[in-house]
Amino acid sequence: MKNINIPRIDFHVHLFPDRMCDAIWEFFARDYRWDVLHKLYHRECIAYLHEQGIEKIVYSNYAHREGVAEGLNEWNARVLDENPDLYCFAAFHPGDEHALDYAEEILDHPRVLGFKLQLLVQRFFPHDERLFPLYERVMDRGKRILFHVGSGPVGNEYVGLDPFRKLLRRYPDLPANVAHMGAFEYQGFMDLLDDHPGLYLDTSYTFFKDWQGRGGFDLGNAPLEKYKDRILYGSDFPNIILPRESEIETLWEYGLSQEFYDRVFYDNGLKLIDATVAPTAE
Repeated sequence: MKNINIPRIDFHVHLFPDRMCDAIWEFFARDYRWDVLHKLYHRECIAYLHEQGIEKIVYSNYAHREGVAEGLNEWNARVLDENPDLYCFAAFHPGDEHALDYAEEILDHPRVLGFKLQLLVQRFFPHDERLFPLYERVMDRGKRILFHVGSGPVGNEYVGLDPFRKLLRRYPDLPANVAHMGAFEYQGFMDLLDDHPGLYLDTSYTFFKDWQGRGGFDLGNAPLEKYKDRILYGSDFPNIILPRESEIETLWEYGLSQEFYDRVFYDNGLKLIDATVAPTAE
C-alpha cells in the first residue's frame, strides 16, 4: 500500500511582517474577492505547518515596490536565525539603487536559497536587463530564483511562457523554480524541463479539488511520473482560499507511484536544500 504520510518539505510558503500580511489580505479581498482561509502571522504559520507534519519550510517574500526589499531582508535574517528548520527565497527589486549590495549581504546567510521574483505584482519582465547581474550573482553563488511567472490564477503582460522562454534563451542553465507548475501553461512549462536541467516546478495552487477541470493541472499522470524528480511540493500557505489538504488529497487520488510521493513531498526538496545551503547551515 502506498504511503503519503511521509516526512514533508513545503517548498512554497509565504511569510511577511505582520503589517504586510494585513495589507496583502486586504488587497486580495478588495481586488480579487479572495477570502484567505488561514490569516496567520509568521510565527503562527510556522507552528501550524510543523503541527501538520512539515519537517522543513521554504518560504519567500517579495518587494511589491522599490525601497522595500532591503528592510524585508533584514526581517528575513532575524526570522531565519530564530528558526533552524526554515529556509528562504529573499526579496529583491531591480529598481533599488543598492540592490546588488543588499542581495550579496542576504546571500551570506547560510539558509537563504536565493530570491523570489513575483513578476505579476512587481511588474517587470523576467528578461529585464536590470536582472541580469542578479542572475549571474545567483549562479556564481550556487543559489536559485523562485519565479511567479505563469499566467494563473491571474495574469498580465509580464507573465507567461513566452517571456520566460526569452530569459532561458540567454540563461539556459539558470537554476530556477517555477511556482504553480507554470499555471495555466502547464504543458509548455513542463516541456522546458527536458532542455533546462536547473529548472523545477512546484505544485502550489494547482491541485485543489475544486480547480480540477477549471484551471487546475490538467495533463494527467504520465507527465507527473516522467518528471517526478523535477517537481516540488508547495502549499502557498497561508495565502490560500481553499484548504491546503485538498491538494494533498487530489495528488493522492491520482494513484501515482510511491516513488513520486517520496520524491515530490520530500526527496527533491531535500536535494535542493542540501545543494544550495552553505555548509555552515547544518
